[in-house]
Amino acid sequence: MDQKAMYYLVDVSVLPEVFTKVMEVKHLLSSDVNLAVNEAVKKVGVSRSAFYKYKDYVFPFYETSRGRTITLFFVLEDFSGILSRIIDRIAEAKANILTINQNIPINGLADVSISIDTQNMDSGIKDMMDEISNIEGVRRQEILAREK
Repeated sequence: MDQKAMYYLVDVSVLPEVFTKVMEVKHLLSSDVNLAVNEAVKKVGVSRSAFYKYKDYVFPFYETSRGRTITLFFVLEDFSGILSRIIDRIAEAKANILTINQNIPINGLADVSISIDTQNMDSGIKDMMDEISNIEGVRRQEILAREK
């Protein structure tokens, strides 16, 4: 059976320590090109085999989102100006809007998806999404997809 890759966003506080240690090793290796894997794993206190087992499967979401296309999904109350406020927040974060798709409101709620390029953002996706969640009339929001 061919399995498709599946991804979850998980708060780091509930992850087994090995995953955070693998991320520490990856950070050390990326910040010091002269550092060998053996040295990095010893510094962090994780086995070399654990590092190699997980290194291609553990990565920080927001760091890898920079310079990527991300599709955001919103459920909005149907009143004038709400989409404009969301677009303003995206523009303030310096994300480039690529597409906006809005469905006709049903029962006072409209589904909206917005694809953005995050290359020039000066803040993180999480910060931008937190600001958008505070806009009156935003009932639901999520990151629907991101480019690999």
